[in-house]
Amino acid sequence: MNAAAPLASLDAAGSSHREQARNARVLSQALARIEQHVQESPGQPMPLLSGEQVPPALGQLAQSLGLSPFERDALLLAVAPQLDARIGPLLAQAQAQGEGGQPWLNSRLALALLAESRWEALTPVAPLRRWQLIELVGGLGPLDARWAVDETVLHALAGVRYADPRLAPWLQRQAARPEAALGAQQDAGLAALAAAWEAAPSLLHTPVARYAGPEAAQLAQTLAQRLGLSLYRLQELPPPAEREAVSRLWAREALLHRGLLWVDLDALDEASVSGSQLAAWLDGLPSLQLLSSRGEASRLPLRRAQHLLPSTTLSTEQRLALWQDSLGMRALSPELQRQLPALAEQFQLSQTQVQQLARQWRASPDDHAEEDPHAQASRLWQAARETAREAAGELLRPSVRAAQGGGAAGLDGLAQRIEARAQWADLVLPEPALHSLRSMAAQLRQRHRVYQSWGFAERSSRGLGLSALFSGGSGTGKTLAAEVLARELQLDLYRIDLASLVSKYIGETEKNLARVFAAAEASGAILLFDEADALFGKRSEVKDSHDRYANIEVSYLLQRVESYRGLAILTTNLKQAIDPAFQRRIRFIVQFPFPDEAARAAIWERAFPAAAPLGAIDIGKLMRLSLSGGHIRNLALNAAFLAADEDSVITMRHLREAAAAEFAKLERPLPAADVGDWL
Repeated sequence: MNAAAPLASLDAAGSSHREQARNARVLSQALARIEQHVQESPGQPMPLLSGEQVPPALGQLAQSLGLSPFERDALLLAVAPQLDARIGPLLAQAQAQGEGGQPWLNSRLALALLAESRWEALTPVAPLRRWQLIELVGGLGPLDARWAVDETVLHALAGVRYADPRLAPWLQRQAARPEAALGAQQDAGLAALAAAWEAAPSLLHTPVARYAGPEAAQLAQTLAQRLGLSLYRLQELPPPAEREAVSRLWAREALLHRGLLWVDLDALDEASVSGSQLAAWLDGLPSLQLLSSRGEASRLPLRRAQHLLPSTTLSTEQRLALWQDSLGMRALSPELQRQLPALAEQFQLSQTQVQQLARQWRASPDDHAEEDPHAQASRLWQAARETAREAAGELLRPSVRAAQGGGAAGLDGLAQRIEARAQWADLVLPEPALHSLRSMAAQLRQRHRVYQSWGFAERSSRGLGLSALFSGGSGTGKTLAAEVLARELQLDLYRIDLASLVSKYIGETEKNLARVFAAAEASGAILLFDEADALFGKRSEVKDSHDRYANIEVSYLLQRVESYRGLAILTTNLKQAIDPAFQRRIRFIVQFPFPDEAARAAIWERAFPAAAPLGAIDIGKLMRLSLSGGHIRNLALNAAFLAADEDSVITMRHLREAAAAEFAKLERPLPAADVGDWL
């Protein structure tokens, strides 16, 4: 390996037809020279090739892999019998001095036939065998064993190059794509990285490029394009028994094809990323490397120096300017122009995503030329929402193996997306609670004006998110209220699965939460932490290591909820169980009281759809049942099924039977005085 300039020592992958023709011509001449010398002067060392005598492909390979002139010509001599059938018998004669030797090269014959022979060049640590250019086969000892040339090397010398298929289970070569436009900060970061790679004493000492942000694939492609590299993506960490062999194959591949190894930490198996085995393997690879993660940067215990690349994440103002430029402000209706700030604030889309949505919008002007301006704005919002949802799915993609096996992807892997259908009319709450909910919706709608236009975001980056605590008993409408907000604001609503988040392993809970918040920020979703006291409970006195790490989890949550730029809703039946530090930092605390008779009457009036066939239903009797709204809705639904099974309208008799089942579920006696006259 040329240790002076890692980038300069790597040759370009592939060649033109003209270069292949020249390589074939010079290679034919070199083979003819070998044939003539072995035939006419078998007892004399053959002078080494020089200048124009060296086939271009052989010269490039020798430069890339750091072969000496002797090693270079020995490799050519080893492949000569396969490229020219006349050379094999001549080598056999040279081996046995005319007594019927074998038609191939071995170490003894290479030392005898070539000038400036070097014994150390034949050792396992020298380039010929270290890079698996040749293998000793036949079990005859290091001097007499046959030199077998690797097939990919044979084709490379003939001017034909391709990715080594033996690497396919672990590394996949990425098809080249057009270079993407980056911002000035990202351009400067790539230039600085190229300079650092160029200045490194060897490929083993090049710093590892690190990137944390969206569109890692685009950044990797752009980096490869600008530096003339071939991009390979790590599919899976090889098993321990195969790592050494894969390392050698990859090192040779990287040198032959100017390879850049891209390691997408989010796509790898969790055990590989969290352990030190991946770091140890990457530290020993003599190649250029790019490590990426879409959310918060993953930590690997790498010994090599690391070069952090600027994120391509756009600020709200940058996104707004990009939306305006991509859509063309003059062509937009006033309604759309007014919506763009909220669109830029809500959905953290990348430059590529914004430009793609704008192209789709501009490509179909006739479709919305006569459309109502409000409908236009809503349609563009929905398109951005769906794109952001897909981006969030990428952030939480479990792993390549899990995805291939059909595992859940995106926020849906750690949470349940709720279809928000409830409306304000469905809520039966006291006026203070409704006022708080409407205030939350207003603050989400006006975030850009207050934070950006009015400058509040410049004062502090903390507390810019919107957090709320919904406190009340089961069935009092907490989840229903979250649905109403999601529908009103046209945002996705995710109920967080606490069972999948909390882990007994140290650090895993924080990692899962980081993934959830990163994905939610990308999608602009509303997060609903149901029964949050299980996760946001009070910190305890530290008595052992378990208490200490549990308190670390709570502290991390305090920090993350405060910095989350979206809406995070915590629900609890036990407000007193929530850590007081959370309550101080929560913007809204909304009480959901158990409904009184008047509220229960209003809930009963909303419990039956307009199409439901009702008999003589007495709301005055129904409201006497001491049930919360959730239980009332369950009771009405069960009564509807009883009536449907009888092909009947819904009557008080059906409701009494359903009430008996609901009270039994609650382990409470059905009050006979209240239902005795339900016929």
